[in-house]
Formats: sequence, C-alpha cells, structure tokens
Amino acid sequence: MDGSPPLPVAEFAFPGPLRDKLVAAVLAGRKTTTTSLRIEYDMEDELLPSVGGRHLVIDSMARPVAVIETAAVEQVLLGSVSWAHASCEGEGHPDLQQWRNDHESFWHSQSMRDFLGDPGFTVDDDTPVVLERFRVVEILPDPPARLGGYP
Repeated sequence: MDGSPPLPVAEFAFPGPLRDKLVAAVLAGRKTTTTSLRIEYDMEDELLPSVGGRHLVIDSMARPVAVIETAAVEQVLLGSVSWAHASCEGEGHPDLQQWRNDHESFWHSQSMRDFLGDPGFTVDDDTPVVLERFRVVEILPDPPARLGGYP
C-alpha cells in the first residue's frame, strides 16, 4: 500500500448488460463523456466530480477495470445537452434524439425509480444534469474478456 486514500468509484448505469457495454466503451476509448442526473448527487450528499479528480471504474461484478480522470464538468438542463457531448458517450446513437430517448428510458426505468425512491420520477427539458468529460489514465490488468479486453 502506498498510503494514498482509495479512489472514489465510477459506476456506469446499474450492474448488468448496460454497465458492461458502457465499461467496454470506456476501455476501448469510445466513451469519453457521461451524463448523470443532478438529483443522484444530491440524494447521496456526494460532491460533483472535479477537474483532475480520478475515479476507479468498476464492472458489473464490482471488479476494478480502469482509472479515469475528469477533464471537464458542467451542470446544464437536460434540454441543453449538445450533440457534441452526447456523441462522445460512445453508445452509438445516430443523433441527439435517439440519445435522449435511450437516456429517458433508463431514467424512467423501475430500477432508477427504485434507486431514487420515487415511483413516478420523470425527466424533462428542465431536469438538471451533470455532464462529465473524462480520459482513461490506466487500464487495470486483465479486464474481463466479456468487456472487450484491452482497446
């Protein structure tokens, strides 16, 4: 041990196929941005990411697979998210509308509503979101083959 405090954990989506897809995109270098609901930070009393901050990316089995460093953070309303940001999420969306549709489906899912403790939770253009741009600073040894291995 080097005496450094442990890195905070970056969790993309919930454990399962979507998280594994997103983590694979991070490892491959296709995913360099992410969008979170501001309410998630508020309810967990968690600070927003800060430029230069590092996080440990985990897979669906909570295994560490990479370290990322935050390059930019911005708070905007959902209706203001740009295609420049959305396209860098590495999920293969052909346009901003499809990105929005997929994100709304996730945010309106039963899993998210359960997590937020709000069975009727919905988003709209005025929902505050946190946009983060990051870079991979280290891919940890032996990411599981199901995540695509090394880029």
